[in-house]
Amino acid sequence: MSTRRETMSVMLTTSKLTKAFRAKIKEPGLSGSFRAIRHPQYREIVAVDGIDLEVERGEMLAFLGPNGAGKSTTIKMLTGILTPTSGSMTVAGLTPGKDQRALAYRIGSVFGQKSMLYWHLPALDSFRLLGAIYDVEGAVLQKRLNALVELLEIGEHLKTPVRKLSLGERMRCEVAASLLHKPEILFLDEPTIGLDVVVKAKIREMIKRINREEGVTVFLTSHDIGDVEQLCRRAVIINHGRTVLDSTLAEIKHSYLRKKIIRVQYVQNIDCAAFSGFAILQCKDNEAVLEVDALANSMHETMTRIMAVGEVADVTISDMPMEEIISAIFQQGTGRSPNTSETAEFMTHEADIRRQGGVVE
Repeated sequence: MSTRRETMSVMLTTSKLTKAFRAKIKEPGLSGSFRAIRHPQYREIVAVDGIDLEVERGEMLAFLGPNGAGKSTTIKMLTGILTPTSGSMTVAGLTPGKDQRALAYRIGSVFGQKSMLYWHLPALDSFRLLGAIYDVEGAVLQKRLNALVELLEIGEHLKTPVRKLSLGERMRCEVAASLLHKPEILFLDEPTIGLDVVVKAKIREMIKRINREEGVTVFLTSHDIGDVEQLCRRAVIINHGRTVLDSTLAEIKHSYLRKKIIRVQYVQNIDCAAFSGFAILQCKDNEAVLEVDALANSMHETMTRIMAVGEVADVTISDMPMEEIISAIFQQGTGRSPNTSETAEFMTHEADIRRQGGVVE
């Protein structure tokens, strides 16, 4: 009996899930093009490499990794868009691909780069069409739509052609479209990309609300750490298609937060040379921002040195930003030291998805 309860509490599982693509090799130039036609050569690119995963019902999971790590490829397999090369998976007790029609009624998805709405039609027309596709009875659809319109504040946009909506307005409509049929699990792939702070906050609050009130499981990929910290308790971090870390955010912070950021404001201007031995992030006039290794230096000794520089007017001590912690974990997963350009890539992810030989993140 307990085994059945455990099975019913699991929404998603994967075992050694793997996806490899065959990419054609082409040398540069016209001669290279002719050789590629006459004597094509290929190489195998492994996008997802043996991922084991288990997600509980009602859980909100962050699935993280740098560009090209295999995140979107994994989601496409879980939603039945792609067929795995090897391994197994279940979503809501069904096998994606094999049980695709039944699965479609139980999952919802929002891809920040792709739209479910018809570009030249008002959003309301798309909602009604999607309701028909999902066999939602008319009165039930209207009741559901009314609730989503109020929740997402999209009433004034329903009759406007989608192409004339702002990005924030369109994304709120996309989220509404994904929830019309009351899915059990919602796949969110960069749902807040390119949105302003206000719209991000509204979408995050809505996601928390449907998780709390309807028990919807959320599977989130995002380069926006605000999404991760505000929505999820647990994060799975992958790199080069392999799992690097599977832990709660609290445990990640506890294990990796060894550095502190200290911002000090003095009554008078200071000599920055007095901070030799510290990692100085900023020092000008009467203010300094320092990075301190809390394991290598006791906070008592650190504060004693700081106060010896001059009369302190104000001081704040904060942890390293979460995105820097996760970036460091990415590097540990590859066995390399942190790389500034890769950290910047993670924090400034652009709208275009990088593609290589058919591999999509």
